[in-house]
Amino acid sequence: MPLFSRILIANRGEIACRIIETAKRLDIQTVAVYSEADANARHTRMADEAILIGPPPATDSYLSIAKIVEAARKSGAEAIHPGYGFLSENADFARACADAGIVFIGPDPDTIALMGNKAAAKRYMIAAGVPCIPGYEAEDQSDNALIAAAEGIGFPIMVKAAAGGGGRGMRLVAKPEKLLKALKTARSEAERSFGSPELILEKAIIEPRHIEIQVFGDNHGNAVHMFERDCSIQRRHQKVIEEAPSPAVSAELRDKMGTTAATAAKTIGYSGAGTFEFLLDREGDFYFLEMNTRLQVEHPVTECITGLDLVEWQLRVAAGEPLPLTQEKISLKGHAIEARLYAEDPEKKFLPRVGVLNKWRPAEGIGIRTDHGLVDGYEVTPYYDAMIAKVIGFGETRAAAQANIIRALDSTVDDGLVTNRHFLKECVSHPAFTDGNATTGFIDSYFTGKASA
Repeated sequence: MPLFSRILIANRGEIACRIIETAKRLDIQTVAVYSEADANARHTRMADEAILIGPPPATDSYLSIAKIVEAARKSGAEAIHPGYGFLSENADFARACADAGIVFIGPDPDTIALMGNKAAAKRYMIAAGVPCIPGYEAEDQSDNALIAAAEGIGFPIMVKAAAGGGGRGMRLVAKPEKLLKALKTARSEAERSFGSPELILEKAIIEPRHIEIQVFGDNHGNAVHMFERDCSIQRRHQKVIEEAPSPAVSAELRDKMGTTAATAAKTIGYSGAGTFEFLLDREGDFYFLEMNTRLQVEHPVTECITGLDLVEWQLRVAAGEPLPLTQEKISLKGHAIEARLYAEDPEKKFLPRVGVLNKWRPAEGIGIRTDHGLVDGYEVTPYYDAMIAKVIGFGETRAAAQANIIRALDSTVDDGLVTNRHFLKECVSHPAFTDGNATTGFIDSYFTGKASA
C-alpha cells in the first residue's frame, strides 16, 4: 500500500517536478495546480491531474488558500505538499488543511507560527540553551526602546524583520546616527512584505560563514540531523551557491552543531523536514539565526552526500511513520555543490529578465544533477521568482564536485534567455572558493561591480 493514494503539490516549477518524481517512484498519484501563466509548464504535464487555480498573480493563485484546499477536495487528494516559498511556512494554510481533513506535509501550525517569528523563535532557542547572537527581541517596539537596546548591544548591528526572511526588512547599521532611518525603512518594508512591522536587533557578525543544519523529526518523539550545508555565498542575503559539507566545519564542530540542532528540534516536538540556520564566526563559535519549517531550495546537496531522498522522508513522516533511520545510520560520503540558475542579468545589476527559453538542455553525466521545470519554449514571466533551475555537481571529493559543477554549468544550454550561468561559473571557479575561504562577503569582495546591485 502506498503512503498516500494521491497528493496535491501546492507549488510550481522545479520543486513541483522534484516532488512528483518521488511520488511516482512511491506509486502515489499526483495533482498539480497551475495559474494561467503556467498552463503549459512541465509540472502540469508530469502530474496525473492538473487543476487551474487562477490568473497569473500569485495572490490570486499559488497564495490562495481557499483555491488550493478546494482543488485538493475536488481531486480527492489526501495530502498537500507545499514545496518551498508560497504557502510552505504559512500556519493558516496548515490549519486550513487540517480543518478540511487533509494532511499537511510539514510541521504542525503552532510550530510553523512559533518559528516563523524571529523574535519568538529566538526567545525560545535562548530558553532551550541554543547559542544565539546577542540582540534585542522584546515586545517594546518603540524607537526609544530599540535605540537604547542598540547602544547596549554595540555597533555594527543588524535590524531585521521579525516575521520575515530572504533579506527583506533587513538593514546593516554601522553607526548610531544611521539607526533611526534604518528602523523606519525596515519597518516599512517588513509591513509591506510580511504584514508585520515588528523588528529585532542583533549584533552584526562581520563576514561570517552561513551554516545550516538539516533536521528531521517525526510524530514519535524522534529527531535527527543530516549534517550541514554552507550557504555563505549570497547576494542581498539571498543564497547563490550552496555546498555540503562545509570546508570550514571540522568533524568535531559538525557533531556539535548537528547535535544542537537535533536536540532543539526534539525539544519543540518538530515533525518533518526543517533547517536550523547559524552564523559561524572566525573563532569557530556559532549562533542561531532562524529556523525554516520546510524543505529548503538547497536540499539536493544533502541528498547527494547522504544518499537519502528527503521528499520521501517527508511523505513517510506525514503518513505517521517513524523516521526511516536513526542518527547512527545516517552517514556522510562525498561532496556536493549547488548553483542557483536565475533568469537575470549580472551585467545590469542582476535585473530579472523575462522572455522565452528557445532551447533548454540540462547538463548530464556522472556527478551532475539538474533540478528544473523547464521545456523548450518555456516563457519566464514577471509573476514569480526568477530562479529557473538548480545545477548540482557532486563527487567523492570537494575538488571532484567543483570540477563537475563547472562542467555542468559549461554544458547547460539555455538559449534565448539571459541568465546568471556564466556568473555562477565565475563564482565556483574563483580561487577563494577553491580554497574554501568564501564567507558572506565573497561577492562584495571579489565582484565589486556586481555586488552593489
